[in-house]
Order: sequence, then C-alpha cells, then structure tokens
Amino acid sequence: MSKILIVDDSPTEIHVLSTILESNGYQIVTADSGESGVEVAKAELPDLILMDVVMPGLNGFQATRQLKKEPTTSHIPVVIVTTKDQETDKIWGMRQGAKDYLTKPVDEGNLINTIQAILGR
Repeated sequence: MSKILIVDDSPTEIHVLSTILESNGYQIVTADSGESGVEVAKAELPDLILMDVVMPGLNGFQATRQLKKEPTTSHIPVVIVTTKDQETDKIWGMRQGAKDYLTKPVDEGNLINTIQAILGR
C-alpha cells in the first residue's frame, strides 16, 4: 500500500483528499503547514506528496523546493494541489520540482490517475 502525505492548512481539504485516497487503497499521513510537511516527509518518507500552495509561513512552493534540495526526500514526487490556477503558477510549481499540478476542487478520477501514473501502478 502506497503512503501519501497530504500537506494542506485546510482541515476540510485534508478530509476530502483523505477520503478519496483511503477509498482507493492508499495509506495517508497529513501535515497542516509547509514546515510540518517538510518534517513529516523526512520522518515518514511517503511514496508521494500532495502539496497545497497557499499556507501561512512556508508556502507550498517553498516547501517543495526544500524537499527537493534535501537528500533524504529529493526522490519523493510532489503533486501540487491548489486553487492557484494561473499558468505562471503552474510553471513556477514545476520549476520547484513538482511532478504535476492539479487545481481545486480536485476531480477524483483525475487525482487517482495522476497518482497512479507517477507511482507506476
């Protein structure tokens, strides 16, 4: 069972994403800020990270950049999941090291297909 880390400051979004992922057979770990997301990623070493962008403190772009620079987490694919839907945001997210970029509200089928494509399952 693949372990997925959800990093989002919204309890509602964490609940929605967790429900989708658990019903599709994924193990979930969560973090409610960019800083805690980096720490949880180092401790748990998930198979994939779903990263929100707009969070207080360390935003999702900054957290993704930190994870990609850290030798212990640089191999973990990050998918940005955000309300920021401008093309410039997507380009910037991919430049930080994200594997994909999805906008909220997330379509369940699209989310699962993206995860399966990245994890090769």
